[in-house]
Amino acid sequence: MSQPSYITALELKEPRREELSPEVQKYFAVCDEKIGFVPNVLRAYSFDEEKLKPFMAMYDELMLGESELSKLEREMIAVAVSSVNHCFYCLVAHGSAVRRISKDPALGELMVMNYRTAELEPRQRVMLDFAVKLTEKPHEIVEADRELLREHGFSNKAIWDIGAVAAFFNMSNRMASAVDMQPNKEYHALFREPPGTEA
Repeated sequence: MSQPSYITALELKEPRREELSPEVQKYFAVCDEKIGFVPNVLRAYSFDEEKLKPFMAMYDELMLGESELSKLEREMIAVAVSSVNHCFYCLVAHGSAVRRISKDPALGELMVMNYRTAELEPRQRVMLDFAVKLTEKPHEIVEADRELLREHGFSNKAIWDIGAVAAFFNMSNRMASAVDMQPNKEYHALFREPPGTEA
């Protein structure tokens, strides 16, 4: 079955690149340079820059900014949360990011299907358990959950970051589902061969 050609089912008008503000044009140019395309989530939000710019800023701060969490750990949270929510867009896009950063295609697939079956460090498993509980049963989070994270070396600031990343992707998953957001087809083929095995 071929993928849908639309970005979202709402088909809100996507501006031409030259119609975007210089700030957003520059951001999109960086996407083209670094990954070869502009992620559809950004294109989807671009119908209204007042919605796009805060989304870009929060994503950059949470996923690329300074944190005790590694970039891989933040992507793992994105995938674990998106797996619970069955978010096709984020599983495809951030599963690709896990493959890229870890250089382990199998890890990317395990994270998408069931992170509990992956060979993870104990701290990573506790981190993901917390993010998933926050997704499934936020009302059941208690101090004992935070204390378990501290016992595995997470500071209070790191716990904040785990919660913030999980919360951001719960929001993103729900928006993607609300408008039937489709991932770029390029994601499907990226970073699937272990290093050194490319033809």
